Amino acid sequence: MIQVQVEKITFYPPSKGYAVLLKEAMGERYLPIIVGSFEAQSIALALEEVQMPRPMTHDLFCNIIEELDVEINEVVISELLEGTFFSRISLEGQMGTRDIDARPSDAIALALRVGAPIYVSESVMEDASVKEVPEKEDVEEKDTGLEPPKQESLSPHEYLKKLETQLNQAVTAEEYEKAAELRDKIKKFHTETSS
Repeated sequence: MIQVQVEKITFYPPSKGYAVLLKEAMGERYLPIIVGSFEAQSIALALEEVQMPRPMTHDLFCNIIEELDVEINEVVISELLEGTFFSRISLEGQMGTRDIDARPSDAIALALRVGAPIYVSESVMEDASVKEVPEKEDVEEKDTGLEPPKQESLSPHEYLKKLETQLNQAVTAEEYEKAAELRDKIKKFHTETSS
C-alpha cells in the first residue's frame, strides 16, 4: 500500500465535477479521483479546517463514531474496476476491527476529519496515476467577485461581520481558495484584537 495525501482539488469540466489529486507521500505520482460537488466541498472544508455552524453529513458521521467509541484506523483505495474506484474504511472499536465499503470521496472526507492515513494499492497507482499535476489551463476556475473588505472604512465589528459573511458565501459558491484566504484574515483579526 502507498500512503498518499490530498494535494489539491480542481474543477474538472468534462464531468462537471471536481478532481481530488492524491499525491504519493514518498514519490512523484498523482492519483486523480473525480468527485461530485458536495463531496468536493466537504473535502475542501476538512482540508482548510473551516468550521460550519451546523454539522455536515461527514461531520455527523465522525461525531457518531466518536460517541460509539470507534476509531477510523485508515482508508484504502483498493481497486479500480471499469473506471470506478473502490475503497474501504477500517474501523476499530469494542467489537474489533471492521472494514466498511465506501466511495473514495466519502472515505477521504472522513479520513481528513479524523487525521487517519489514506492509502492506495500499488495496482491502482500503476493503472490510474499520472506523473504531473494538470496545467492551470486545464482547470476552469469560478469567479464569485468576492473581494475581502477594506478594514479602514469599517468599524472592527463591521469588518469582522463582513469577513464572516463573505466566508459563508465563498463556501456556498465552492470557492475554497477564497474561503481559506478569508478564514486566515478572520484568524489574523482575532489574534490582533485579542493581544
